[in-house]
Amino acid sequence: MSKQPEMTDRGVRQERAILVGVITPSDEKSYEPPLTELRRLAETAGANVIEMVTQKRARIVPATYVGKGKALEIAEFAKAFDADVVIVNHDLTPAQARNLEKLVECRIVDRSELILDIFATNARTRQARIQVEVAQLEYTRPRLRRMWTHLSRIEGGIGLRGPGETQIEVDKRIVARRLRDLKSQLQVVERRRRQHVAAREDYFSVGLVGYTNAGKSTLMKALTGEDVKVEDKLFSTLDTKTREWVLPGNKRVFLSDTVGFLRDLPHHLVASFQATLAEARHADLLLHVVDASHPDLELHVSAVRRTLEDVDALESPRILVFNKSDRLDDLIAVRHVAGDHPHWIVVSARTGEGLPDLAAMVAAQIDRRMVDVIVTADAGDGAIQARLARTGRIMARDYEDGRVRIEVRLPRLEASRLRGEARSDEGLAVELAGETR
Repeated sequence: MSKQPEMTDRGVRQERAILVGVITPSDEKSYEPPLTELRRLAETAGANVIEMVTQKRARIVPATYVGKGKALEIAEFAKAFDADVVIVNHDLTPAQARNLEKLVECRIVDRSELILDIFATNARTRQARIQVEVAQLEYTRPRLRRMWTHLSRIEGGIGLRGPGETQIEVDKRIVARRLRDLKSQLQVVERRRRQHVAAREDYFSVGLVGYTNAGKSTLMKALTGEDVKVEDKLFSTLDTKTREWVLPGNKRVFLSDTVGFLRDLPHHLVASFQATLAEARHADLLLHVVDASHPDLELHVSAVRRTLEDVDALESPRILVFNKSDRLDDLIAVRHVAGDHPHWIVVSARTGEGLPDLAAMVAAQIDRRMVDVIVTADAGDGAIQARLARTGRIMARDYEDGRVRIEVRLPRLEASRLRGEARSDEGLAVELAGETR
C-alpha cells in the first residue's frame, strides 16, 4: 500500500525519487560519496530520495546509460518503493532516456532537466523567468517526442514545472516561434540592465562568484549589512543583487551577488543566463567565494574557473575568499588549493572572522587602480565637489580667490573622463599629481 504523498514547503507534491549514477574512470575524483550532490539537487527540487543506485563501468552504455541488468534492478526498486521518478546523474540523449524509461517503466529525469527545474522554481524576476524558459525550451526541443508520450499523465512533477510547462502539446515549429519571442523580450530586458550597470560606472564594482551554496549571500549580508535572502539551498540566488559596501577610508563600492555555479552546468542555462553572468565579466574585481569546509573544494574551484572562462571573465582580477572558516580544523586543504594565487584570504561570513582584512584587501586593490589627481574649479561649483567625494577619496582641499584646489585619488577611468571634460570647460582644470604644465 503506497503512502499518502507528502508536500514540499512550496505546496508541491513531494515525489519519491530513485537516484542513479554511472561511475567511469574519466570522472573527476570526488571525496564525497557518489550521488551526494545529486541528492542535494533532488531534495532542493522537492523530491523524497528513497534509494540511490550506482554502477561502475568503463563507459556509459550508449543505448541505455546503465547496463540492461542494472536497469531491470532499478525497475524492481521503482516498483517496490512506488517511485515516481528516476533521476540520473548525467545528461541523457533522447534515445537513452526513451530506452531507459521503457526498461525501468518509470519517468526518467536527467541532471540538466533537474537543474532546470530548480531554476524554474526559484526564478522571481521577469528576466530570470525568461532566461529559464529559454533554457527549458532549448533543452526540451529535441526531446518533445518522448515527452509527449507521458506528459499528459503527469501533473507538474520534477522537470515539468515552471514557465515551460504550458508547452506540453506544442510542436517544434511553435516552440521555435516561442523561443524567438522570448529571446526578443530578453534583449529588451538586457538593454535595460546594461543601462543600470552603466549608471554605476562611477563606482568600483565587486562581483561575488562561487559554487552554489558557498555562502555568497551570507557574505554579502555580512559585508553590507543589507537584508539579503539567505537560504541553505542550492541556487537560492538567481537574480543579481547589488548593494553598496562601505570600505575603510569611506570608500564606497557596489557589491553584486550572482547566480551560483555548478559542475556540468547545462550549457543552455549558461547561454541563456549570459546577461546575469555578464555582471562577473564587467566587475572591476571578483571575490571568488569557496566553501573551505567542503571536501571537494578543489573541484568546486575548478568548476567556477571553467564557468568564468565560458563567460569571458577568467582574466578579471580575483581574490579567493575561503569562507566558513568556523568549520575548519586546519588550513592544509585551503593552502593546497590556493597554491600560488597571489590574493587569497580565509573568512567566516557567519562569525565575521577575517571580514575586516577582506575589506582592507579590496581597498588595497582599489588603490592600485587609482591615480592621484589635482582638480581646480570654481569654489561655488558644488556639483564637481560632490562628484569627487562620491567617486574618489579627497586628500586635501584649498580655497583661494574664488577657486578650489582639490587633491583627490580617483579611478583611472573617472580621471580620464574628467580630463576630457576639462578640455571643453574653461572653469575646470584637471592634472595628474606631479604632472608639469
